[in-house]
Amino acid sequence: MPEESRLRCLNRDAIKYIAMATMLLNHFAHVFLDHGSTLFAVFTGIGYFTAPVMVYFMVEGYGYTRSKKKYFLRLLLFAILSEIPYYYALGFGNLNMLFTLSICFLIICVHKNVENPALRTGAKVLLVFASLFCDWALLAPVYTLFFLWAEGDRKKTAVAYGLATALFGAFLLASGTMQGLTGARLGLELLYASGVAAAGVCVVCLYNGERMERGRTFSKWFFYCFYPAHLLVLGILAEVLL
Repeated sequence: MPEESRLRCLNRDAIKYIAMATMLLNHFAHVFLDHGSTLFAVFTGIGYFTAPVMVYFMVEGYGYTRSKKKYFLRLLLFAILSEIPYYYALGFGNLNMLFTLSICFLIICVHKNVENPALRTGAKVLLVFASLFCDWALLAPVYTLFFLWAEGDRKKTAVAYGLATALFGAFLLASGTMQGLTGARLGLELLYASGVAAAGVCVVCLYNGERMERGRTFSKWFFYCFYPAHLLVLGILAEVLL
């Protein structure tokens, strides 16, 4: 077996389970750790692995989704169910990531189904700006456009993840400049951006293009339920312990 093939040892579901774990670390850090600590920075940076992975697999899986309408409504339902746990655990005043993914899915639908170029572009722009009220505002929808451009091509996907990392770094740099950019701040932003870069390495170099053979139905519902469930548990633990 070629060395390159042996490296591609992770299926889609395995990578998504990793993404759930990294998201948990990120949210754990925001709930329980001192926001100025090294461990907080490390856990937060690791957690930035999750969003680009979930967006990538949404784009990839669009063609395999039997009912686009049911998929969107299911995603929207869990977004609504997750909003109170999201605010309870993290205290963020925006809409949670599942709302963002719902917008990303609509972008994919527009890209695939709207034939008029001007209408298609206009609708995409409006959807991107609609994400301003959500977690990962602007970034996740633009990542969706990057991955749609890549169309599953491995080299283009590598470029898309490179652009995603650069865009995330630019957002962090702009934020750091407003707060007063220092060497320590720059190092922190590089750490955060490395989470997006790691997602790209995982998908481009380790993903074998397959799904797990068993437990697909369990995994499908686990990925939906884990988001509100882990936020609720973190919120309860914070209420009891802090």
